[in-house]
Amino acid sequence: MSHALVIGAGPAGLMAAEELARAGHAVMVCEAKPSVARKFLMAGKSGLNLAKDEPFEAMLPRYFEAARPLRPILESFDAQAVQDWARGLGQEIFTGSTGRVFPRAMKASPLLRAWLQRLGSAGVAFRTNMGWQGWEGGMTVFDGPQGREAIVADVTVLALGGASWARLGSDGAWTGHLATRGVALSRFEPANVGLQIGWSDHMGKHLGHALKGVRFKAGPMSSRGEAVISETGIEGGGIYEVSRAVRLQHRLSVDFLPDLDQSTVAARLSRPRGKASLSTHLRKALRLDPVKLALAQEMARPLPQDPEALARVLKHLRLEHQGLRPMDQAISVAGGVRFDALTPGLMLKQVPGVFCAGEMIDWEAPTGGYLITACLATGRWAGRGAAAYAAEAA
Repeated sequence: MSHALVIGAGPAGLMAAEELARAGHAVMVCEAKPSVARKFLMAGKSGLNLAKDEPFEAMLPRYFEAARPLRPILESFDAQAVQDWARGLGQEIFTGSTGRVFPRAMKASPLLRAWLQRLGSAGVAFRTNMGWQGWEGGMTVFDGPQGREAIVADVTVLALGGASWARLGSDGAWTGHLATRGVALSRFEPANVGLQIGWSDHMGKHLGHALKGVRFKAGPMSSRGEAVISETGIEGGGIYEVSRAVRLQHRLSVDFLPDLDQSTVAARLSRPRGKASLSTHLRKALRLDPVKLALAQEMARPLPQDPEALARVLKHLRLEHQGLRPMDQAISVAGGVRFDALTPGLMLKQVPGVFCAGEMIDWEAPTGGYLITACLATGRWAGRGAAAYAAEAA
């Protein structure tokens, strides 16, 4: 029996462990934190969006440049497969109006408990507080509870996460160990992250309030999602969906009235307003709420009086900002192990017998189920590749 080592106990690592165990290998999962799947559990606090129920060809472009190398991996474990997997763990799921798939329980813990129980029944062993320290000769070295410890394995899967939410385990520290082996890496950058804005006092009473019914646009990307005015800027799905384009230096704007064309907005603004203030006129003519009015004043004060010019501002308000929030506050990252450093089976070309899975590989995707889907799919693919490698070497 071959001995397989999985480093990292997030969804990618757990999926790899399950595939290795299913193939008959003795599997040990080592996790640096005191408990497993911490980021997975944190994601579950907002509902655990497992997948997006949509045709495969609609899903694939959401992975941008990585769509081509990910295609066979996602084809083998697509959104429908994710749903079947969750049901197989006894979890009832449902699909929302936007096609997003959630567990009926709307949290990760019941699914994780069922999964860990199934892994335990398959013989998968877990060790926590095991911080990976690289390799020495043919051994994998850890900083464990009793100090330095070396483990010998026939095959290894690395599922070490990216470089966001370091307190949950994804700190990117592993990059140094791979760089010393000559593994090609792309620099980590924030993805699915909020916008940094230094607000004036004028915005103080609007902090914590939502921007609804708007469209954000940056370069080729746009989003009808909501966002929240936070103390440090703007947060939420609407901004996250366009944060990649912002990172690539495209100008960001917001359309307060996406269901009206500019000429209609101008026509409504041309109605007589009598002695009403501009703010009152905007509320009555366009039903702009106080948050939108405040943001318009913040970014374009003084607002033009001419209806055509004002309509243009409200349809294309440029959001001046100081960039994206720090990477450790991002939901996910771009960057990591480059696909050209991996075989089609996700084995490191520079380190035979070592496979990679999950966010540590250089791909990115928006929120909405795409992240978890790809983590599960790459974990399954790497686990199967590792199992086949170990079988051939036996």
